[in-house]
Amino acid sequence: MDNKTVLIIEDDPNIVELLRIHLYDLGCKVASEGDGLKGLASAKEGHFHLIILDITLPGLNGMEVCRKLRQTDRQTPILMLTARSEEIDKVMGLETGADDYLTKPFSIREFIARVKVIFRRTEEFAAEASPAAASSVLNLSGLEIDLDKRRVTLHNNRVDLSPKEFELITLLASNPGKSYSRKRLLNLVWGYDFEGYEHTVNSHINRLRAKIEEDVSNPKFILTTWGVGYRFNEEL
Repeated sequence: MDNKTVLIIEDDPNIVELLRIHLYDLGCKVASEGDGLKGLASAKEGHFHLIILDITLPGLNGMEVCRKLRQTDRQTPILMLTARSEEIDKVMGLETGADDYLTKPFSIREFIARVKVIFRRTEEFAAEASPAAASSVLNLSGLEIDLDKRRVTLHNNRVDLSPKEFELITLLASNPGKSYSRKRLLNLVWGYDFEGYEHTVNSHINRLRAKIEEDVSNPKFILTTWGVGYRFNEEL
């Protein structure tokens, strides 16, 4: 975990300092901004392994920062911090492009555990996608996935995907025939290591199918492994 760079976008200096101390203990380099607009600019200008983002910020709220950041940066993990605890806020944060969600007040032990999970998930995802590393472009029966440009086309027509949709299709297509449970997909794509968010996987798979399948009721690319989860068609 040494030499990981982290950007904290949080307007409470006490929280910033507390997180900075413990991130230093993990061997991370830390930068911080207390304003949403400045935080967005710093996130776009720098290279970070993790962005810790408060939702309630001056200048630009965290949801908007996340949404705007995901328009240009679809890879950097984002851990959202908020005083809100309603389920709808968590879902909105995840749908906007956040990788994890931590509700204030939180324990430092929980914070450190979440950070470690995010870094581990990033490394595991890279390892899972390694079979495709020899080529930056996957061509699968008319479906083309450009890993470098993070672009998907179907029969030469651009398919607009959300960050998580792209990560899902990349993971599955890099390992055709390998079945993934919903919990495993949560771990690898979202970083969640607990029950309760399997519906997030289902909704993303459904949206993916709607975008790339000619017949959603009889999918060609993303298949269901009954009793397990999902897999990419190994016969393409």
